[in-house]
Amino acid sequence: MQITLRFIRYFLMTSLLIACLLIAIATLLLRGSLPQYDGRTALPGLSAPVFVDRDELGSVTITGENRLDLTMAMGYIHAQERFFEMDLMRRQAAGELSELFGTAAITHDRRARQFRMRARAAAVLNQLPAEQRQLLDAYQLGVNKGISTLTVRPFPYLLTQTQPVAWRNEDSILVIYAMFFTLNESNIYRELKLSSMRAALSDPVYQFLTTHSGSWDAPLIDEPSVLPELPSVTDINLQDLDEHLFKDDHLSTEQTPGSNSFAVSGTLAGGSAMVANDMHLTLRVPNLWFRSRLIYPSDASSDKLHDITGISLPGVPSIIIGSNRHIAWSFTNSYGDFSDWVRINFDGNDKTRYLSSTGWQPIHNIQETIRIRNAPDEILTIYETEWGPIMAEDHDHTPLAIVWTALKPEAINLKLIELEQANTAKQATKIAQLAGIPVQNFIVGDRDGNISWTLAGRIPARSGDYDPQIPTDWITPNTGWNGWLDPEQYPQITNPASHRLWSANSRTVSGNELELLGNGGYDLGARATQIRDSLFAREQFTAEDLLAIQLDYRALLLSKWHRLLTATLDSADKTLPWVSLMKEALHDWHGHASSNSIAYRAVRTYRYEVMKTILNGFAAQVRQYDTAFKLPRLSQAEVIVWQLIEQQPQHLLPATYKNWEELLYLSAQRIAEQMQQDGGITERNWGEVNAARIRHPLSQKLPAWIARWLDMPGDPLPGDHNMPRVQTPDFGASQRSAVTPGKEEQGYLDMPGGQSGHPLSPYYGSGHANWVSGKPTPFLPGKPEKQMRLIPTDS
Repeated sequence: MQITLRFIRYFLMTSLLIACLLIAIATLLLRGSLPQYDGRTALPGLSAPVFVDRDELGSVTITGENRLDLTMAMGYIHAQERFFEMDLMRRQAAGELSELFGTAAITHDRRARQFRMRARAAAVLNQLPAEQRQLLDAYQLGVNKGISTLTVRPFPYLLTQTQPVAWRNEDSILVIYAMFFTLNESNIYRELKLSSMRAALSDPVYQFLTTHSGSWDAPLIDEPSVLPELPSVTDINLQDLDEHLFKDDHLSTEQTPGSNSFAVSGTLAGGSAMVANDMHLTLRVPNLWFRSRLIYPSDASSDKLHDITGISLPGVPSIIIGSNRHIAWSFTNSYGDFSDWVRINFDGNDKTRYLSSTGWQPIHNIQETIRIRNAPDEILTIYETEWGPIMAEDHDHTPLAIVWTALKPEAINLKLIELEQANTAKQATKIAQLAGIPVQNFIVGDRDGNISWTLAGRIPARSGDYDPQIPTDWITPNTGWNGWLDPEQYPQITNPASHRLWSANSRTVSGNELELLGNGGYDLGARATQIRDSLFAREQFTAEDLLAIQLDYRALLLSKWHRLLTATLDSADKTLPWVSLMKEALHDWHGHASSNSIAYRAVRTYRYEVMKTILNGFAAQVRQYDTAFKLPRLSQAEVIVWQLIEQQPQHLLPATYKNWEELLYLSAQRIAEQMQQDGGITERNWGEVNAARIRHPLSQKLPAWIARWLDMPGDPLPGDHNMPRVQTPDFGASQRSAVTPGKEEQGYLDMPGGQSGHPLSPYYGSGHANWVSGKPTPFLPGKPEKQMRLIPTDS
């Protein structure tokens, strides 16, 4: 017995020592990959020393003698803090994730590799101006020096048992491409569904479903518009359809990459303009953006400095949004139409030829090798046409080639960097219009109080009589894209009489301008309307006023839905348990997406169920010809559904219901059952449903106790879609800022997920708590806590 006890004690002590040793080794390995925060480091290629200061959040202030030196320093810092995330972005765009993650990523790589973005990035480099190539050269040197200086490779490579691959100039272009995918890809495939709808529905029905304007819109350039009339019974009769066509379907998500941006002129802000921005993206740890400030002498005057503060995107050597003491600028995704599908006609006797705009041409077969970790390579054959790669089929199985701004080398550049030295809003708009980025709404304000809106990025000049919303033949001469719009053709507003500008991914223009930009699936406009109305509710503004607009989570859109659900429950049998519980759940309704509200959760769920049920009827009509069809994002779905609820046409009622009252009643019953299964009708509030799930890219593959260490806390979050404070568990404001050029000290900048990608860094998760609570963090970096000096090799 004593021998057994001694053995157990020995075994436990040995196990404990081994565990402690493993923890110590793991800690040492992790510490070996910590970024350098102080001291001196030689950086070959520098012309003069560069100072890198960090405040308590890890915000970097980089001070040097010229922009090239600062670019090299940016590369060094980005690599040490975020190389793994940079690596993921270049691999995402290039279709090379399988090299890290094996077969788990092969589906993504097959789709992405068809675009051949690495080859296209090389073509972009060849046409960039010399000064932009120099910047990329300097950035590449800094990145590779930064990653090689680490004693141990970053911890994600230890976990995946892989090695970092050196950075190349085309990788920075791939990071830009990754943003094109994030912001544009959903629209590319949306048009395939529109084509199926166009083929299966009569014109009145198609026009009704795809209407581009409605009562919730708040465009900057507006013209009167009329909602299309309800389709008649001769156009469509859902009562005649077989019930099996009405299979349960999800409503196309409202979670789309977007943003809020707004500005007030100096007249309303005490002299200088004020610009606010919160860009909505999928949230992660660390955050996508990196807090940065750049200070370097002006070429025009040796006694003046360029001083730019904002956020950079690791992988690219530029400030994305920010302020330079003279101007402040911001972006929102434009949701114009910047891609087309071209129908490809093959030679019936020779499938290696297709009919082009100039006659028969050979298809170019290009083989791409997808390297897969722990598995054989996969060879992917891509079929290229003069317009782009063949990547899909139309509703009638005709092959389709994709035309997209991202596939045109001249649509990508680093011109955005020139905003750092712009002095006026007028100068900034000219720079933005020629910038090589995904087309964005651009709002800028300057120190003199001027404000402007235009579009940033290259816009295709379409020619010929064709509908860009659906696939079309381009074999007719002068049909398709004919270069790019001149900046003079871009819509633009400068110093509007209202002294206010706003943008929130909804339709910004009307009439001819809308035809010029197209409809890429605009947002409903409820956010834009709420922002616009809040701007007009005041005559003078401070930074605190702009923050209040950004944090506004009033559920104005859901007011009618609350009344509808209340009326539906009032007409129901009150002795049914689910009815009484649902009525109880509505007691705390106060018109906000509050984290502690049970009623908000109920009303929101009801809206989704009713909309899904009604719109599914139109999808059923299309499923007669395409059994797998699902509706795409419809910009005015809210307006469409309310027209039907209010007018209750029997022929537009799904055949599975006797009348509209039954549809509304059964929708309420279904959500009651769903909420009961999800934790109880009156037990779970919105914050429990909308709790933060902001995670590290690798945490889902790790044990829970490690994942909790890497991820941000699961805080209950107020807000939702269709209100300024856009928020879901893993989607929302990737930054939240407002700034007055020349008065940056009065601005704020909050970010979720933190500054550093290293879990032992003092800046891991830094600033996240302020983002959750809505507490403003100063826009300018605070007092330096650490300083690193990068020196030329001959110093």
